[in-house]
Amino acid sequence: MKNNSSLMRKSHFLGTKIRNLRKRNNLTMEDLSARCIRVDANSAPSVSYLSMIERGKRVPSAAMLAVIAAVFQKEVDWFLDDAPEEQAITPVKGSRGGISGMALEPSFLFSNEILQIAIPEMLSQTGITGRQFAHLLIRAHQEHHQNHFPDLERAAEEVGLKRMPLSLDDLLDIVAQLGMKIHWFERLPQAVMDEQGISEQHIVTSYFEPKNHIYLNKLLKSHKHRLKYDLAVHIGHCILHNKDGMRSVMVAGRSHGTSLADDSSTHPTSSTVDAQDILHAWRDFESSFFAGALLCPKVPYRQLLDRHGYEIDINQKVGVSASVAMRRMTAVSPYSHWHYFDAYSPGKLKAVYRGNGIPLPWGNMRQVEDPCQHWAVFRKLSETNTGSSAQISILDVAEEPKIYACESIRVADLAGNDHVLCAGIDLNPAIEAQGRDAKGIAQALKAACVDNGGSSAIPKAIKSDLKSVAKILNINWVERGIETDAKLICSRGSVCPRKPSCYASGKCGG
Repeated sequence: MKNNSSLMRKSHFLGTKIRNLRKRNNLTMEDLSARCIRVDANSAPSVSYLSMIERGKRVPSAAMLAVIAAVFQKEVDWFLDDAPEEQAITPVKGSRGGISGMALEPSFLFSNEILQIAIPEMLSQTGITGRQFAHLLIRAHQEHHQNHFPDLERAAEEVGLKRMPLSLDDLLDIVAQLGMKIHWFERLPQAVMDEQGISEQHIVTSYFEPKNHIYLNKLLKSHKHRLKYDLAVHIGHCILHNKDGMRSVMVAGRSHGTSLADDSSTHPTSSTVDAQDILHAWRDFESSFFAGALLCPKVPYRQLLDRHGYEIDINQKVGVSASVAMRRMTAVSPYSHWHYFDAYSPGKLKAVYRGNGIPLPWGNMRQVEDPCQHWAVFRKLSETNTGSSAQISILDVAEEPKIYACESIRVADLAGNDHVLCAGIDLNPAIEAQGRDAKGIAQALKAACVDNGGSSAIPKAIKSDLKSVAKILNINWVERGIETDAKLICSRGSVCPRKPSCYASGKCGG
């Protein structure tokens, strides 16, 4: 270990390297200081001291530098050589998730006037409802912005004061302060069912009626997590939309929604496009996002996730459902390349978020005939256990293999329907951020899986690289997935990369 005088002599680029590493991994100084405390609280730098190190005003002790090196999985000597890094290591600005866009040429065909005529015609011919189209627009908006909506975050923080966890009494106090009144019901009035087009597959958990009435299903008294979420959504509706005249209905069970935000509300659907559909869907999204931000405020929740390695059962500590906890991960994590699925058997994706651009494993608007059964989220549908399932997957995207990691859990909704929640990340940007060859690693891992019939133990050298990245990301289930066989997956069986194709042999049947 180098002594302090040696560090002084060899610290020319130390501060710059630490700063660049921190920014490359999208960590704030508070994040890095917290990570260091987890490694060694006695030697960890404070935020202010870390700032001075990065600006070259202070040189860390040998013990402190060892802690920082452990966080970034680097050798201490790497920080002390006299050569700056050749590779630019600040993150690329403007990187976004979601599917790739397309050039709209000739531009005159995509004028507002032509689109306003063509879109309703297109939807009527494809059978997509105005509500579904609204969900697709919102999902694309979410994915493009990678769940970054600071105005909604701030609105929730002003109401909840960044308290976490918020108790049921805290939420009821907020409801009372807003002048809203609570009513309980056992059976939904028929008029509400008829107006909303609600089927028997749904359980209406709550609804709001202007100007200040919230109606709650008595079933929620024994489901506190869902009760808190419904109250948070209605608080969001009140704060963001000024208790307007829209009746907001919350439901549990299978729904027709396709937006990440629209996993618990419903409205009538029609084959025509109504401008109100877009407005109502957007307001549902805003209220749902607000609810998550109120129950899991960004900074406290991010710090809690960091302390517990992004374990899914963190929801119990916050007093929210697993769904809320997993969806909020995609919004508060310093790593932005996330996806989230909520899947019902036999293959209905009720909620989707793809901030990392991962292709859809199944259709939202239609069933596909050749779905790949090797996706963890769908394999979990057929399993009987309720534990978690970590998996490393290789998927071809734009004809190049990508490495993904995910964690899936099986849960039941209030209507008694089993479904699977899945949170996952694209590992390739994290691999590249550490100066490693992500494309080469993915190709080598794919080759190993192909040679072994579609799945393979991760080769030692690749496992070492992935473990280092997992520790930097501080996501425990990525490390667990590395210890299991990696699996080849595909978006459709007809493009199965396995040899022989598992679709041809009947292994990927629906």
